[in-house]
Amino acid sequence: MRHKISGRKLNRKTSHRISLLKNLSKSLIRNEQIETTLPKAKDLRPFVEKILHKGKTDNLHSRRKVYDVIRDSSLVNKIFGTLAKRYNKRNGGYVRILKSGYRYGDSAPTAVIELVDRDENAKGLNDKLRLKDNENNNEKNQNLDQQKDSLEKKETTKKIEAKKSESTINESKKTEIKNIAKKSDNKSDKK
Repeated sequence: MRHKISGRKLNRKTSHRISLLKNLSKSLIRNEQIETTLPKAKDLRPFVEKILHKGKTDNLHSRRKVYDVIRDSSLVNKIFGTLAKRYNKRNGGYVRILKSGYRYGDSAPTAVIELVDRDENAKGLNDKLRLKDNENNNEKNQNLDQQKDSLEKKETTKKIEAKKSESTINESKKTEIKNIAKKSDNKSDKK
């Protein structure tokens, strides 16, 4: 009998279930709103709320405890910085679960789990920044390619001009040699 046993197994072994909750909590803290199945959301709520509650006491021990779970220093700084200030006067209930229908493929009940008083711009912010950086890098690469092309064109024009000048010099030398040869032929014919 399962007396006094809380939580769901979620059809996973213990290590897989713990890593699932850690990954979901990372995504929730980073984006402040995620969509998952309803049982996972219900199991995730106490897991995340304990982390956020530890974030309200900013000392080395609590930072190490949170880092032990999250394993991401930027998220730990977010928990002890912005989220701790946001939930300073709140005594719990940092997470909200909203049912969002059923999943198309297997009709599993889905839910949106979000932080209370969340930042609207935080959702997908890392992806937006990454895309912007990629666009900037692409523009820089295009500018560099254009500069390389212009330099190559200049070099090729210089080479062509050098070849033309060499060819004109060679032609003038050839004509001079012909003229000299003609003069010498004319002199030899006259003698």
